[in-house]
Amino acid sequence: MIDQAIIQFDRALRTVFAPARSVRPLPGAELPDAPLSDEEKRHAAALMRINHCGEICAQALYQGQAMMSRDPGTRVALQEASNEETEHLAWTEQRIGELGGRKSLLNPVWYGGALAIGLLAGKFGDRWNLGFLAETERQVEAHLKGHLQTLPADDARSRAIVEQMKEDEMRHADTAVSLGALELPAPVKSAMKLASKVMTRTAYWV
Repeated sequence: MIDQAIIQFDRALRTVFAPARSVRPLPGAELPDAPLSDEEKRHAAALMRINHCGEICAQALYQGQAMMSRDPGTRVALQEASNEETEHLAWTEQRIGELGGRKSLLNPVWYGGALAIGLLAGKFGDRWNLGFLAETERQVEAHLKGHLQTLPADDARSRAIVEQMKEDEMRHADTAVSLGALELPAPVKSAMKLASKVMTRTAYWV
């Protein structure tokens, strides 16, 4: 148990403080970086900071859920989703730097809160665990659709990243459903949306 605790703590430190790495190439890397106004760059960087925070939370959620899962199939699904979320982390981090922005100062707070939620979700059993995963991915997909509507029209590089992230999140949700995810009660979905709204509005600025 001590070894496992050390591994999980090391993972948390790497997620929050170390540069993320991606196996897949950065979406849109071949596209020209269109000239954007200072305000467009600031807004795009803020949206990518929100997405980066979301990936920090995803890592913590899946870590907590996997720790509590009793089913090997569920743990594999969570690990595969986590691996792709790590790539999202790398993509958004790189794009933030290209736009001259910065990551959220509250990333350790987001991570700790999401880890606690993941541990709690995992306590209710694997089918509810998968249900939480599916609903999380659906809500993230909805956020990404909103970002595509508000990103600068000429910012093709940011758009390519968000589009690929959206496709990945849809696939994660479908995988969770195929493994037997239960539909979460409406009050739980509403609470998740409220928590997400607090994070996104704060991360836009901080």
